[in-house]
Amino acid sequence: VQLVESGGGLVQPGGSLRLSCAASGFTLDYYAIGWFRQAPGMERKGVSCLSNSDGNTYYAASVKGRFTISRDKVKNTVYLQMNSLNPEDTALYYCAAYYTGHGGVAAPLQPTQYTLWGQGTQVTVSS
Repeated sequence: VQLVESGGGLVQPGGSLRLSCAASGFTLDYYAIGWFRQAPGMERKGVSCLSNSDGNTYYAASVKGRFTISRDKVKNTVYLQMNSLNPEDTALYYCAAYYTGHGGVAAPLQPTQYTLWGQGTQVTVSS
C-alpha cells in the first residue's frame, strides 16, 4: 500500500506543471486524497483535496483558480494541475490519503487526519 508522486521540476514563473499521485495496493474510491506542500523552514500546508466518496474538491485560498485536482479511476491516480505558478509555490509537494468510507471530509486541508503519505516531489518556480 503506497502513494507515489511524480511530475515535479523546475519551471519559470507563469508556467505550469502537473503532479501525479499514483496509488497502489488499494483503490481510491472511498478515500480522501490531499495535496500538501512544505517549503524549507515552514510547516506543511494543505493545498487541495479530492473527496472520492462524494466528488467534492477543496482548495487553499492561495491556489484557488490556479490549481485543479482530478482523478483517473482507471489509472488509480490523482493529479494536481498547477497553472500560473509563482515563486511562492516553490516547495516539496506531498500527496496523502485517508479512508472516509461513504462520508465526506471534515477538515480536508488539515494534514493530521491523513494516514498514508507519499515521498514528495519537488516543485521549484524560478527564472
